[in-house]
Amino acid sequence: MKCVDDFRLRLGRHELVPIVIGGMGVDISTAELALEAARLGGIGHISDAMVPTVSDRRFKTRYVKDKLQQYKYNVANSDKRLVQFNLHQLAEATRMHVGRTMEAKRGPGLVFINCMEKLTMNAARETLRVRLRSALDAGIDGITLSAGLHLNSFALMADHPRFRDAKLGIIVSSVRALQLFLRKNARLGRLPDYVIVEGPLAGGHLGFGLDDWMKYDLAGIVDEVLAYLRQEQLAIPVIPAGGIFTGTDAVGFLERGAAAVQVATRFTVTHECGLPDHVKQHYFKAREEDIEVNGLSPTGYPMRMLKGSPGIGAGTRPNCEAYGYLLDNDGRCAYIDAYNREVARHPDARKISVKDKTCLCTHMRNFDIWTCGAYAYRLKDTSRQLPDGRWQLLSAKHVFRDYQFSKDNQIALPPPEPAAAN
Repeated sequence: MKCVDDFRLRLGRHELVPIVIGGMGVDISTAELALEAARLGGIGHISDAMVPTVSDRRFKTRYVKDKLQQYKYNVANSDKRLVQFNLHQLAEATRMHVGRTMEAKRGPGLVFINCMEKLTMNAARETLRVRLRSALDAGIDGITLSAGLHLNSFALMADHPRFRDAKLGIIVSSVRALQLFLRKNARLGRLPDYVIVEGPLAGGHLGFGLDDWMKYDLAGIVDEVLAYLRQEQLAIPVIPAGGIFTGTDAVGFLERGAAAVQVATRFTVTHECGLPDHVKQHYFKAREEDIEVNGLSPTGYPMRMLKGSPGIGAGTRPNCEAYGYLLDNDGRCAYIDAYNREVARHPDARKISVKDKTCLCTHMRNFDIWTCGAYAYRLKDTSRQLPDGRWQLLSAKHVFRDYQFSKDNQIALPPPEPAAAN
């Protein structure tokens, strides 16, 4: 019986343990988590979601305060077209986040950044260009393009000196999405270095319809993508993601032709993960019925999360002047529309509730939307319950090694925590 360590991912001159930790925003996949994956010989992702906010938290900058101060006059205005990001500050924040991470990197692995196309930021093309190019400027090993088709993203980087040096990949949920991407970028003469195929059991945003996501199967989509690439004679590594909970699950995909696997949910309960520790305990306690896929995200994509997320049903006033990451090019967001509708319905209410959408910027920033994979309810099987009822947090190394070396669907429990001294 094989284990994940019997395989290797080859990306150019790099030979890697075929484990990729997904890029969970906002700073849930921290630099520390990504760096540990790289130290152990795999690939770790940081995320560029809300990078100015992450920079403020980590490096004591004041990008959010400055933006809020600049647009404070517009807070009560439902028209957000004037609320723009300072592109110089956006570049500076990205370079700081990426640069500090790359300076700290040790070991044979790689650090990538996850870049969401759906962060439209009231100037989709301009802000995406800055985010991509600033990450390359700061020395990132690779960029994973996510949450969108990214048909023009390669073109935004094509004249950058590292365009053919850095590893560039795309997340898709269908062979058709991959075909569209390859067709659109054929004129650039630059194939993606890897393709992550994300299935319907993944956490966070899903690349399927709200009503039909359960009809799809990761293994089936992976097989279609592999068959298409063979037909086109394209040697692009394929990396399945979503619902890969054990090393044995991973081996199943590696044996059918995948180059590596991307995993995330099991790392949400590690010390290195950016979630607050009390939120990690909610993940451990989750039952299968506590997990849902809903249409609350203003991006238009379905999202999988815990039903107990505090952001669900909250009537938070839109914080676009401070954040505004999901404003489209017309300064609109589905949450703003939903919020204004409820205000109009309840003009005298001191507090309102918005049931059908969430202010994703505010609630992801505050760790109030608890996104998770479909098997988050199994996290309690990966740890030990402590005498006080809490669950023991894990190290990223422990989870990584368990994926790497486990067999026969076994999950290694962590060593017991030492008893507290009297």
